[in-house]
Amino acid sequence: MKQHKAFKFRIYPNKQQATLINKTIGCSRFVFNHFLNKWNASFEETGKGLNYNSCAKELPPLKKQHQWLKEVDSISLQSTVKNLSEAYNRFFKKQNQKPRFKNKKNPTQSYTTKFTNGNIEVFEKHIKLPKLGLVKYANSRNVEGRIISATIRRNPSEKYFVSILTELEIQPLPKVEKMIGIDLGIKDFAICSDGTVFPNPKYLSKYEKELIRWQRTLSRREKGGSNWNKARIKVACLHE
Repeated sequence: MKQHKAFKFRIYPNKQQATLINKTIGCSRFVFNHFLNKWNASFEETGKGLNYNSCAKELPPLKKQHQWLKEVDSISLQSTVKNLSEAYNRFFKKQNQKPRFKNKKNPTQSYTTKFTNGNIEVFEKHIKLPKLGLVKYANSRNVEGRIISATIRRNPSEKYFVSILTELEIQPLPKVEKMIGIDLGIKDFAICSDGTVFPNPKYLSKYEKELIRWQRTLSRREKGGSNWNKARIKVACLHE
């Protein structure tokens, strides 16, 4: 059977690529909020939202009005509108709450671009991404299947990641009659009914003292300064 599968890698963009990623994230957020505002107004007036096609037709005029939108990947902006449309459709089906405006202060920022005409490709040491070109990445596994899209994320620790979504044929595993019971605990992470014991790694206690020290350092430094930003990234890395 065919199934979607994501392959996540850490990427190492150069300064120009990192700047363009940040621009694309900002432009995607602007486009999402712009059309969400129109969608909300339409919903309040008519009880119905807009649709993807009507919003997609407004993208070219919006780019003419804001020239900086032309600097980033155009497919990522279309994907943003598509994501908004799908979010509102789920809201109408009562599957989730009404979409909310995106905030630039959100810890994790991202954008998604679709595969078309070979614009996304995975090599041994680089990943080809729209507008970014070849980006270095940590090759930890082979990407299998037909590439559908790529989502680029920036974490609070200023690390960048890409998730490659593919479609591939998966053979279901054979059914077995063997069963096992698992007991989660504090002293040991898990104990299985067959006697297997998984020890508790105790990551919290391992990093707790260092985290407290850096949080105090962060609170003492002037917000917005370079030293404050260094402490903020250190705290984010420890949480991560």
